Amino acid sequence: MKLVKVHITLKEGVLDPQGKAVQGSLNTLGYDNVKEVRVGKYLELTVHDDANIESEIEDMCNKLLANPVIENYSYTVEEGVAQ
Repeated sequence: MKLVKVHITLKEGVLDPQGKAVQGSLNTLGYDNVKEVRVGKYLELTVHDDANIESEIEDMCNKLLANPVIENYSYTVEEGVAQ
């Protein structure tokens, strides 16, 4: 088994209303040094060991996990996850 860690973020220039709301709340709480917040997604997938895992992850991200029009993604695959 392998552990896949996927990070999804909005592309530069895409408005992030959720990030703005978090930033506003932090500023209201007195954290005035916070100038920008961008909200993203983090997913962990436990998958069977497969020679094509990299291409399968790319497919998963492009077809379902991320919206390639407005989001970027990156991932890592960790070896030897015990099940």
